[in-house]
Amino acid sequence: MRFKSLLAILMALVLIPLSVSAADMPSIKGSYTVVPGKEYKTDGKTVEVLEFLSFYCGHCYGFEKSIPVIKGNFPKKLKWKIMPIYWGESSSKPGEAYFLAEEAGKGEQMKKALFNANFVEKKDIGKLEVLEAIANDLGLGFDFSMKLRRGDKAKDAQRALEMARAYRIEETPTVIIAGNIATNSHLSGHDIKAFEDNVMTILNSILK
Repeated sequence: MRFKSLLAILMALVLIPLSVSAADMPSIKGSYTVVPGKEYKTDGKTVEVLEFLSFYCGHCYGFEKSIPVIKGNFPKKLKWKIMPIYWGESSSKPGEAYFLAEEAGKGEQMKKALFNANFVEKKDIGKLEVLEAIANDLGLGFDFSMKLRRGDKAKDAQRALEMARAYRIEETPTVIIAGNIATNSHLSGHDIKAFEDNVMTILNSILK
């Protein structure tokens, strides 16, 4: 019994530094906040980035051009996931359209097309007919239209909204890096280039 007790104590002592080092976040440069209750997660080689955006948001549209630059600086190191949300009276349908397109392997094309339709073509992307026309141009036909009208991705859109609340998202675009590092354009004075630089500064600190 004594041997087993001693062994258990020794194992506990060995494990304590591991748990402490896993909990301790590294020194990260840049402007950000730490999301309360969320865990910092990365293996130091790759990192997950959640981008909370709205297809009705002008700053999100501006940030769209920065994403290829950011990804290009960290090839194969970023697991970038889009989380479309909506505010107030705006429609959840653009987000649902994105999730349907993503499922069909055309998420990025749909994302760009939605921003273009809203900000360049000045179309109402909350209308089903507009979304169906966009999908048709992307080669997504009747099946897409049926699923969109049926609300197949309504739960996904709601889940994204719930995640935004859990991460205490107050404006878009906001990115969550490595599980609990949050930054948005507000922290960069709503300057999209400064926001892009700040995101890269944070990522450089993590992916040394």
